[in-house]
Amino acid sequence: MVQSAELLVLLRLFGSLWAQPTVVVNLNLRPEERWKPLQEAFEIDLMRKAAGALIDSQIPKWVHHAAVPIVMSLEKYVPQPYAGEIRGIASLMKIKLADVVILNFAYEFTAYCTSIVAQDKKGNIYHGRNFDYPHPVLRNLTMNVAFFKNGKLAYFGTSFAGYIGIWTGMSPYKFTVSGNQRETKLRSNWWKNVMSAVFFHNFPVSWLVRVTLEEAKDFEDAVVRLSTTPIITGVYYIVGGVRAGEGFVITRERKGPADIWPLEPLNGGWYRVQTNFDHWLPPPAKENRRSVISHDDDASVMDMAKKKLNAVGQNHMSKDKLYQVLSLPLVCNGNTIYTTLMSATNPREYATIVRPKGCPKKIN
Repeated sequence: MVQSAELLVLLRLFGSLWAQPTVVVNLNLRPEERWKPLQEAFEIDLMRKAAGALIDSQIPKWVHHAAVPIVMSLEKYVPQPYAGEIRGIASLMKIKLADVVILNFAYEFTAYCTSIVAQDKKGNIYHGRNFDYPHPVLRNLTMNVAFFKNGKLAYFGTSFAGYIGIWTGMSPYKFTVSGNQRETKLRSNWWKNVMSAVFFHNFPVSWLVRVTLEEAKDFEDAVVRLSTTPIITGVYYIVGGVRAGEGFVITRERKGPADIWPLEPLNGGWYRVQTNFDHWLPPPAKENRRSVISHDDDASVMDMAKKKLNAVGQNHMSKDKLYQVLSLPLVCNGNTIYTTLMSATNPREYATIVRPKGCPKKIN
């Protein structure tokens, strides 16, 4: 088991990571017991009420009925250790197992986000993301999660109480990763897609992030896993490494990659920006957060972004400058739950900022 003295030493190593409520998950415990520390960081009654509000506002009623066969034979459809972890959370929260299953799948399809990976002139890789979700209750459930194995910190990330997946995470000194929802025509039937996909034992997109953080040996291994492992729906995986040039945006379909978009700093491509639409297509009129950074579609917004990026430049790229870009209007908006900044070469600089009132209208 992880000893408390060891935890205190390790927690001191990671500076701003611990600004938010932190839950320590011991992977050596039985899956049903791993998430018990949630009760030390959150009020269980708050978690129950939040789960109810999210389910009532986001989930079609028929999904409860569709989830019954999954719940009745959970281990048949949901792989371990996740089936056990879901059972443990349901027991901890004292709510129906079906509600925890549904809640975990709900997050898989509503993550409207902005992710940026960038390289400075010295070859340092910076990775930032805004996580957007159309329900403010998540601001009260945001947490950092440290996963320990054999007494050592294996990986960590940012997530929500009651959710076992990871959309934002870091394997120290190896790689960083964030996931963004991908808008496609198939998403209009997304609950039907997830129910049918589960029967084929494909990974939910955030569970693949977690498996990759735990098992990938290095940046290249992570890119291969995130590119090729079958998943339940399309997504964008944004990955940053520890060496110059180690940055990719992976556009995923269920069975494999639709596109892999690398950093190309020698050709001027020292950053990549991804929201929820394919980068090689013009953004729809309703979606112009990505155009804030890299397109001329909206002149006034683009002028603001150009002024900011020109003032920064690759020579002066830093965590603070990346935060300023992620705080620009439209990039950051009323649905932004949190902003995370990370660099795998410097795990201590991992920082998550919950946006309790959305985002500022202008940068100071």
